[in-house]
Amino acid sequence: MAATFVATGLAPSAAAESGSGSGATSKAIASPGLLDAMERDLGLTPAAARERLADERQAVKTERAARKAAGSAYAGSWFDAKSGKLTVALTGRQAAGEVREAGADVRMVKHSAARLDAAKKRVDKLKAPDNVASWRVDTKANRLVVDVVEGHRADNDVTTFLREARATADAPVQVGTVPAGPSTFAAGTVGGDPYYTGNVRCSIGFSVHGGFVTAGHCGKAGAGVRGWDNSNIGTFQGSSFPDNDYAWVSVGNGWWTVPVVLGWGTIPDRLVKGSSEMPVGTSICRSGSTTKWHCGNLLAKNETVNYSDGTIVHQLTKTSVCAEGGDSGGSFISGDQAQGVTSGGWGNCSSGGETWFQPVNEILQRYGLTLHTA
Repeated sequence: MAATFVATGLAPSAAAESGSGSGATSKAIASPGLLDAMERDLGLTPAAARERLADERQAVKTERAARKAAGSAYAGSWFDAKSGKLTVALTGRQAAGEVREAGADVRMVKHSAARLDAAKKRVDKLKAPDNVASWRVDTKANRLVVDVVEGHRADNDVTTFLREARATADAPVQVGTVPAGPSTFAAGTVGGDPYYTGNVRCSIGFSVHGGFVTAGHCGKAGAGVRGWDNSNIGTFQGSSFPDNDYAWVSVGNGWWTVPVVLGWGTIPDRLVKGSSEMPVGTSICRSGSTTKWHCGNLLAKNETVNYSDGTIVHQLTKTSVCAEGGDSGGSFISGDQAQGVTSGGWGNCSSGGETWFQPVNEILQRYGLTLHTA
């Protein structure tokens, strides 16, 4: 899936070919290439893109303070691109003043984030039919949303699932539609692309000390990994799919890790400096070995996705960024902050679509890894 080929572990000649050299170390976050990508994918002028990036970085700081102030009344938050501010939903007015002092707008709602998250976990235990694409907590709507593939809303198994979801959730459930069911973005072997395991090509995610993280559906623990030149990189040390979609690969055999995400000539390569999680509504970009560099918006968090082959993955983040086969495992990044590795989606980069990623911090915590940062 989305793949920023973090030049984790490229041999010297590969690093030179990939453009992941010293030029990546001195580029500002709002580089001309990034501004061009945001103009192409988000319709923003360079000035508007610079302003939005600044507002989004501030929103991350605001969210931390506002969530702490909200306490048990917290019902979620999102970034409003029009106002350039974070909105925090609350179930009680007691904390509203402190939340506003933290720099956020306030919206009063009925259900707390804790209640809706618990309701979603109950729905996660149900068996979903093929044409139920995903479900999530919609913070703005203050309810659960179940997305169904167009034309299948009246299917018997779909209506049964929706009835069971409403009864199980004990919270409001809204039905949405998507044009197609999601699938993972792995691909068969294609010469010259990032990494291979068996006959599958995927994309490197982010460098960690000792290796790199990627998508779990790309390979099982113990599987060998080959690089762009067909030489051995290392081995899958841990992998989880379905339920989760993450893995990590050890690096050796003359390969090494660097804190870089490839810009593929569209933008300068990106240095990775941390993994602060961005709010819903902010812009986000993706690098992939098939479709290179694309940007979009962060649409939802903690979404459960029912892929077209019947596998279900939990706690994914949904974006409007496109991706295609071979992009699996690659990087989602916001500015210089790592966000996650591509899992799957629907559509393509010609007609558009949506893509989900596995948040990177969960992968780091699960395997006790340390992100390689600049």
